[in-house]
Amino acid sequence: MVTVDFDYKKASTVEEALEALASREGKLLAGGYSLIPSMKLRLSQPEFLIDISSISSLKGIQEENGYIVIRAGTTHAEIHDNALIQENLSFFHKAASVIGDVQVRNRGTIGGSLAHADPAADWPALVLAADAVIDVVSRNGSRSINATDFFTGLFSTALEENELITAIRIPVPAEGTRTVYMKYEHPASRFAIVGCAIMRFPDGKTNIAFTGAAEYAFRDTAAEQALAGKALDGAAIEAAVNAALQGQDVSFMGDYYASAEYRQHLAKVYLKRALEAVV
Repeated sequence: MVTVDFDYKKASTVEEALEALASREGKLLAGGYSLIPSMKLRLSQPEFLIDISSISSLKGIQEENGYIVIRAGTTHAEIHDNALIQENLSFFHKAASVIGDVQVRNRGTIGGSLAHADPAADWPALVLAADAVIDVVSRNGSRSINATDFFTGLFSTALEENELITAIRIPVPAEGTRTVYMKYEHPASRFAIVGCAIMRFPDGKTNIAFTGAAEYAFRDTAAEQALAGKALDGAAIEAAVNAALQGQDVSFMGDYYASAEYRQHLAKVYLKRALEAVV
């Protein structure tokens, strides 16, 4: 299908993009692999697109003040290939390798994925498990949003109107931290029917996050509490699997790929596999 007519502006700085966004109702265009398909299906019909794909300040990965900082315009492929990511956040490296196809990985961006908040996207689970902070800016100033507060519903986030994601900041993991990401993927799109991300710290703290199972990605606090202060042995893993998904304030999804009940079953299966992989 063909999109509705729209006006287009290519911004060269964040300030220029924010000015354009404030001037009239429109959408930000980064990689375009979420927005353009929805426009072709007429699910989204913006009259104005602001292209931020060439803004240099939104690109790159570096370590700053105890955080690994991934700029919002960094592509999935750049995350995959980055030595700092490979050394400190191996599950980011893994996730970047299983997103879409080569074209998607080389054009799609982490900031665009998080702003779109597809319930089956990979990055939401990763930033949740990593205790990430998402930096955003508007013409009124900047602020930081904890990943645990960012995803609020189906394709819905804590971003306010006219805000732009500038960076994702992850605390540098302590030596000995282990990370795992596993997903049961749709064979064509490679979106997660269920995905599980785990960060296990040397002190025994374990962060567990799911994507694909519910209307938005979430941390499984019940499973985390079942592992608190325990060695990661078979009994602890079984306890975490049994506790998983209990008391979650989310709606589990059912569609022609998988029913809600089957997604909940898969979530427990992949939690067990991921925890065993951590061991």
